[in-house]
Amino acid sequence: MLTVRRRVTAAVAVILGGSLLLTSCGGSDSGSADGKTLRLWHYEGPDSAMGAAWNEAVKEFEATHPGVRVKFEEKGFEQIQKTAPMVLNSSDAPDLLEYNKGNATAGQLSKQGLLTDLTAEAAERGWDKKLSAGVRTTSRYDTDGVMGSGKWYGVPNYAEYTMVFYNKDLLGKYGIAEPKTLDELTAAMDTFVAKGITPLANAGAEYVAQQYLYQLALTKADRSWVDSYELYKGRNDFHDAAWTYAANTFADWVKKGYISKKSTGAKAEDAGVSFIQGKAPILFSGSWWFGRFRTEAKFDWSTFLWPGTNLTLGSGGNLWVVPEGSANKDLAYDFIDITMSKKIQNLLGNKGGVPVAADPDAITDPRSKSLIADFNTLSSKDGLAFYPDWPVTGFYDVLVSETQKLITGSEKPDDFLTALQKAYDKGVPGQ
Repeated sequence: MLTVRRRVTAAVAVILGGSLLLTSCGGSDSGSADGKTLRLWHYEGPDSAMGAAWNEAVKEFEATHPGVRVKFEEKGFEQIQKTAPMVLNSSDAPDLLEYNKGNATAGQLSKQGLLTDLTAEAAERGWDKKLSAGVRTTSRYDTDGVMGSGKWYGVPNYAEYTMVFYNKDLLGKYGIAEPKTLDELTAAMDTFVAKGITPLANAGAEYVAQQYLYQLALTKADRSWVDSYELYKGRNDFHDAAWTYAANTFADWVKKGYISKKSTGAKAEDAGVSFIQGKAPILFSGSWWFGRFRTEAKFDWSTFLWPGTNLTLGSGGNLWVVPEGSANKDLAYDFIDITMSKKIQNLLGNKGGVPVAADPDAITDPRSKSLIADFNTLSSKDGLAFYPDWPVTGFYDVLVSETQKLITGSEKPDDFLTALQKAYDKGVPGQ
């Protein structure tokens, strides 16, 4: 993903980015190498697990670095996404920022020489040892900007993955047990449709719809299939059995009423709110919703991994990257180190995040324990399959527009797959 933010905080952050800056961008100490200021950008809401953990990391950093202050600027995801290449190539570059992972984002910046090589720091500080193989994938990029090998250009200090969120109260009301198989999930959706309820919360204008599609494909895929698609280790064929099944099944689900035809213009926030309000009994989405649902949902809810496969969407979280033009790189490395500490990792876990280096015994919240346990299960099975928009630059927008056509029925599955193949092949390096 993400070429567009798969975070609940995105819409809020875009609005707040200009109004809640703790300090303005630039200024007299912009780019100052005085060793007394760490300029930090990130886009996590203060109430999110990551935001809470990183606020604590700021306090820890300043306590352990007397005379040094953190000059934090809250940015929106889209704001950083659209301006990063320009800003990082200027004197306004911060010392450290959160940035999106994947070939089309961090990979492109590393290829353009805008990010600092963190390989030596990762080894010296032990970051490489704290991250599992699946999580490490998005930290390293080769000379073509393709993730999975080469030098370290970013460090994720949390992880994320997708799951099925379901309203236990609504399922109970209609006598539906928690689905354990895809057939049982389908039967549950049939029951809801018969009661006049659209079972799946969806957002055709943003990432949610394409993630349903990709997860359906993953039920017919294996690791080599993922590597071909995401890492170019073999040719990706959008007319293969997995993609064909996904497109046909998705279109069929729309016809059956599992997914609303009116959801083409809905955004991720709309999908999440429809679940929070108890209107949609099921949402397939990511762990980034977990903390918010725990706070705002007024009914009993739970989660399960998508049935019938060991693969689901997920990866290490967004990356801490150090711009090549950072004036205080050593301070940036120290801050990353603090966010990887047990103290901050444990806090992140208890706030509803998915830490990468926490002490399991320190996580006391029952739901958080379950969230982390499911992630560990996925990680141990090499089950993180990344996100559908990652492989090539601009593919997110293609997936949005083409998936919208599947929802409206204006494009047949075969034509949909042909359009994806054309856009994908155009963006693969060396094609």
